[in-house]
Amino acid sequence: MLKRLKRALVESYIGAIALGWLLADDIMQFANIFATPIQEWAARHEYSNLIAKAPAPAASGLPLEFAEPAVIRFLLILAIWYGLVRWLYFDSPSKQASESVELE
Repeated sequence: MLKRLKRALVESYIGAIALGWLLADDIMQFANIFATPIQEWAARHEYSNLIAKAPAPAASGLPLEFAEPAVIRFLLILAIWYGLVRWLYFDSPSKQASESVELE
């Protein structure tokens, strides 16, 4: 069943389209790794200006802990993308060796 699914995904270009979509989403997650801390810093800075009576937060730098979920999503999507590329478009070394033996 998996061989039929693999053949259908490769021959109909659905697999290539899905892999392209996953890669585009992964690139967006990579951009969010850098954009999220800047966004949070700007929001905190703007909020502290609106409420002048409250003391400013102790950490005035970029809050890098907000980038952690984006890093995890980036790595998971990249691992899924890599696994699908290997499964769809690259044969295993043992299969390649057996095919070369059959050809000789």
